[in-house]
Amino acid sequence: MELLEGQDPEKKRLIETSDRHKHELEKEVKALSDKTEKIAKNALIIGGSLAVAYLVFTSINSSKKKKKKAKVVKSASADVDEAEYSDASPSILSQIGERFAAEITAFLLGLAKEKLLEYMSNRQQQDENS
Repeated sequence: MELLEGQDPEKKRLIETSDRHKHELEKEVKALSDKTEKIAKNALIIGGSLAVAYLVFTSINSSKKKKKKAKVVKSASADVDEAEYSDASPSILSQIGERFAAEITAFLLGLAKEKLLEYMSNRQQQDENS
């Protein structure tokens, strides 16, 4: 092949140009795959955090329903004073749990919002550049 390149300078120039284009395309493909990988990781993080927030929220809400059912059964069989005294502590703990779950949910939703805004701004910049 070098014999052909040495004989015809036009072929040599075309081969160099094609090599340069090939390297540029490889760089672009690598950059695109890196960006796609980053977006996929962010999506997994956001999805996982939302799933955890959902599980925490549903577990707290289901425990409240179970306590309410237990409270009704307890008040029917025991004195009203004993039922009110035994339910005072769990209600405080459930309120703390609710607030904690709400704060976690708000934090995770804020994080998801930031990541989505970042993704959308990157997409907009890419659209403007192309």
